[in-house]
Amino acid sequence: MDGGTYTLLLDRVSGGTVEVGALGDLSLPAGYYAYTGSALGGGGFSRVDRHRAVASGENDARHWHVDYLLGAAETRVDHVVTTSAAIECAVARRLGGTERFEAVESFGCSDCDCRSHLHYGDDCEELLVAVERAHGNAD
Repeated sequence: MDGGTYTLLLDRVSGGTVEVGALGDLSLPAGYYAYTGSALGGGGFSRVDRHRAVASGENDARHWHVDYLLGAAETRVDHVVTTSAAIECAVARRLGGTERFEAVESFGCSDCDCRSHLHYGDDCEELLVAVERAHGNAD
């Protein structure tokens, strides 16, 4: 698979404030976050490898909102779900369409009209199942 849509399932082991570029300081509690992005350019899913490098501290460049969250010591990548289709916004809307997961307003969606591309939940397994469903049924 060369590219498509991915969702990073992130574990924030402790809460706190994260400065997120133009969004400013965000108070993000401990728990699980699903960040949905696209990997449609020439590098395809190598973008996920780049995100892992930011999370591990091997790369300190901050280009996207998620880079600031990944660069926080309290955040780690727990799972990655991918789909070889351009369904980024559909996945984000599906996750945001449930009362179970809280949208982090305006996160990761400065180039679309979505409410958010980052969603919070307190149960890892429940969020992972929802992400997998969103990727399979987002069309």
